[in-house]
Amino acid sequence: MKYAQIPLGPLQTNCYVLTKENGTCLIIDPGGDGEKLIQAIKENQLKPIALILTHAHFDHIGAVDEVREEFAIPVYIHEKEAAWLLDPILNGSQSFQMGQMIRVKPADKIIVNEEQMQIGEFKFQVFETPGHSPGSLSFYFKEEGMVVAGDALFNGSIGRTDLRGGNHEQLLKSIHEKLLTLPEETVVLPGHGPETTIGHEMDGNPFLNGF
Repeated sequence: MKYAQIPLGPLQTNCYVLTKENGTCLIIDPGGDGEKLIQAIKENQLKPIALILTHAHFDHIGAVDEVREEFAIPVYIHEKEAAWLLDPILNGSQSFQMGQMIRVKPADKIIVNEEQMQIGEFKFQVFETPGHSPGSLSFYFKEEGMVVAGDALFNGSIGRTDLRGGNHEQLLKSIHEKLLTLPEETVVLPGHGPETTIGHEMDGNPFLNGF
């Protein structure tokens, strides 16, 4: 499986396009610039089969409807943030005053619990990793040795916890119990900034020391 990291939207949120050899792909967190993303997918002759969200902050969902409608694919989100898609207050777009109130149509698929999921040829483990937001999810692709961590864990940092439903202690618990238990060589694909590895963050992330 290959992946492309594509920074999109006003905060340059990392959108990930995961692709199998046959060209089918999963889209994770299309934060904005829908036309740019759609063009890249078409230019590479990819076939999207689903759109999954790590969480529903405005900078991760800005192009959801545009991409969903273009490719006629289902959208997945955790039940705790399903309502956030429709509400600019909950998803933060009203507070940040980025010039646009983000309202996204309801998700097609609701994730309720941690589970092994398979969408087409893509097999992955869903981890609940709340703290940055109540319904934050991480997606672990064991065979490929990678985890898409949303805004839970970054290269040298962790997600902010001062937004609606954020909880610092809960985030640290999520990181230590769900992410740092993965093999140290696991590649971490974060919601912002460059990729990292579990081992690198265990050794050098200053926010995780002394937990």
